[in-house]
Amino acid sequence: MISGHGLHTGAPSWVRLYREAGPVRFRRGGATIPAHVDFVVDTRRSTTLGTAGGRVATVEHLLAALYASGWWEGLVIEVSADELPILDGSAAPWLELLGDLGPPPPPPQGLVVENAFSLRHAHSTLRVHPGPARLCAEIHFAHPAIGKQRWCGGPQRFGELLEARTFGFLSDLEALRAQGLATAASLQNAIVYGSEGPLSPLRFPDEPVRHKALDALGDLYLLGRPLLGCVEVIRGSHSAHVAFAQALLREAMLLSLRPS
Repeated sequence: MISGHGLHTGAPSWVRLYREAGPVRFRRGGATIPAHVDFVVDTRRSTTLGTAGGRVATVEHLLAALYASGWWEGLVIEVSADELPILDGSAAPWLELLGDLGPPPPPPQGLVVENAFSLRHAHSTLRVHPGPARLCAEIHFAHPAIGKQRWCGGPQRFGELLEARTFGFLSDLEALRAQGLATAASLQNAIVYGSEGPLSPLRFPDEPVRHKALDALGDLYLLGRPLLGCVEVIRGSHSAHVAFAQALLREAMLLSLRPS
């Protein structure tokens, strides 16, 4: 079990993982919520899954750890609150918790990209084309301490993303809290950028883009299977990632199945 506080709600929250046959799903009280893009109900600053029986927010970091470690089925995620704990702002604590369960079940067939596809969503551009599994993320920020950054890697490098922490700007914090967001944000669970740079040391020089790639990986986990193709995410967002995943599943000519 792991516990902490939700980043946005600030509420105490614990999570327990256990093996159980069937698809990966969340369990909140009496509600079961599949870890699938069909159950996304909100993408405002995080990804929220829900059914008529309940919802669970800020799932993307745990889902990124599941993707990187190859957990695609046989797992129940029991949660105590409406938002997962933010922990240290990265996915590394989730990977450690998964390690307590032993090896994951064999992976399901992957979704093979058969044709190129692109999507524009607000300020985001997402593309995919046939080829070996690979994720590229690119970010552009006006802040001089971030600027333009890019990260690319295949499944063997996804683990490099998991220690990268969520980040934000001190100048935005008051407005976010007025919207009921980021109420528990602190230097213990996020990189906070002031006017001259981060207020605490970075784990990597490119930690911001690594975290954006981590977010994309977690949201793409909601496809329900590994995506076997080359994905590029430029100025990604949770809403763009989810729209992209939904579009991929709608376009029958884009994908086929084969062993991962």
